[in-house]
Amino acid sequence: MELLSGAEMVVRFLRDEGVKYIYGYPGGAVLHIYDALFKERSIEHILVRHEQAATHMADGYARATGKAGVVLVTSGPGATNAITGIATAFMDSIPMVVISGQVPSNMVGTDAFQETDMIGISRPIVKHSFMIKHPSEIPDVMKKAFHLAESGRPGPVVIDIPKDMTNPAEKFEYVYPKKAKLRSYSPAVRGHSGQIRKAAELLLLAAKRPIIYAGGGVVMGNASAQLTELAKMLNLPVTNTLMGLGCYPGSDRQFVGMLGMHGSYTANLAMHHSDVILAVGARFDDRVINGAAKFCPNAKIIHIDIDPASISKTIKADIPIVGPVDSVLTEMVAIVKEIGQAPNAETVASWWKQIDEWRGNRGLFPYDKGDGSIIKPQAAIEMLCEVTKGEAYVASDVGQHQMFACQYYRFNKPNRWLNSGGLGTMGFGLPAAMGVKLNFPDADVACVTGEGSIQMNIQELSTCLQYDLPVKIINLNNGALGMVRQWQDMVYNSRYSHSYMESLPDFVKLAEAYGHVGMRITDLKDLKPKMEEAFAMKDRLVFLDIAVDTSEHVYPMQIKDGAMRDMWLSKTERT
Repeated sequence: MELLSGAEMVVRFLRDEGVKYIYGYPGGAVLHIYDALFKERSIEHILVRHEQAATHMADGYARATGKAGVVLVTSGPGATNAITGIATAFMDSIPMVVISGQVPSNMVGTDAFQETDMIGISRPIVKHSFMIKHPSEIPDVMKKAFHLAESGRPGPVVIDIPKDMTNPAEKFEYVYPKKAKLRSYSPAVRGHSGQIRKAAELLLLAAKRPIIYAGGGVVMGNASAQLTELAKMLNLPVTNTLMGLGCYPGSDRQFVGMLGMHGSYTANLAMHHSDVILAVGARFDDRVINGAAKFCPNAKIIHIDIDPASISKTIKADIPIVGPVDSVLTEMVAIVKEIGQAPNAETVASWWKQIDEWRGNRGLFPYDKGDGSIIKPQAAIEMLCEVTKGEAYVASDVGQHQMFACQYYRFNKPNRWLNSGGLGTMGFGLPAAMGVKLNFPDADVACVTGEGSIQMNIQELSTCLQYDLPVKIINLNNGALGMVRQWQDMVYNSRYSHSYMESLPDFVKLAEAYGHVGMRITDLKDLKPKMEEAFAMKDRLVFLDIAVDTSEHVYPMQIKDGAMRDMWLSKTERT
């Protein structure tokens, strides 16, 4: 029998669970845990400069690996600073375990120093939450937390631990629980075979204009191989959501681009005119469907999702299938092979002829390259893709730069594109990239950002130096909150209310002040050599401050309350 304090149990459990990294910031309520952590050499703690960055680092790690990221914060402001990152993970179904300190249990509810109701505050944005009532329950609670975070539809779980639960003077028996015991939680482990067969038969035997609409659930569900096999077998066009990019090779002929608000002309038209949509691990988000009343009026919907609450929530499914996307697609592939009948070649050829006409000479995302006197943001992303050979992990912040990144970087592998899709959190990019770089030190990791977003968590440049995290920052600097300015230009008659940043730091000097390399690029001819130079510096963080066209918009742009086919193609041209 091994006797450990509550603090020692927390640390020992994390070791036994195989946790490699903890991202956190110490404070009074968690000092017992930090003292126990001091003696544990198999876990690396990353001291961030702000708790929000800890959650985004854990989030980036989770998106790239599929394993739960672990965060440790103190009570009060430490816990509340983590809220935005928890909400970010919740909206995008990212596994995370957040351990928050709390005031001693006999002081809960007394407005004690640094007391906040973390359980109450976080309740709407977590998959589940726990408060420790006795030290002996710590191992079982933590096992449940990891199981909940990583299984079914993943998400963040909070464990709130009052300080007296970690008293080093009080010891209790510790046994690592091999299984989580949860009576009322049983996510589906396979889909309904009858529904899967109906879906396969509809796609194979009846569909004339089918399309696959694949989302982040394919990435998190490790189902990219199965999805690709099915698409190839049936010769189906494939479109991805923002979160699903990389689950199908972005450079493949059958990929018609991202869909939705800033999706490709081809993808949005193909969706609108389809007669069967195979939606896999996607939730028909408002940024995809535009207006629900006009969404794909002639299409039958097959919807595969691990979360039954997501099916028919926004768009009614004709064939709903609840289950893990990997096992459902594996079974669907087997059924297609069993039926053994190829889709009608003439019908398939006709559908592809139409798609190729839409694609035409426009490509997926055409843009005016100008006369070369100024750097277009699209060109910067295309150069990033060229220099990294499309193999980098790319984390982005939120805004125009995010849309340019997802439009012009060709993601051919899953888990390589990391961004805040559901919540749209500025400040996500740099710490998320750091979380990836820590786990994959030999990989190229880029943070695509803007001068507004990067300043949200720019203090983490200090963390990068301390832990040797040589990410490459691609700052598309247009001197404005680009997406806000675009909307003001398009919708508010160019009334630019507080969207221009009239005072910006010298990012080169700022990067150097933090001990890194800074480069300013203002001439298109310098873009490639400077970017190649930056990525050749394997052991240095390089901040590339790229002056881009201040007037450039992201197109296409769906027209509010229209159908998927209703898009602005430029400020004066619409479908």
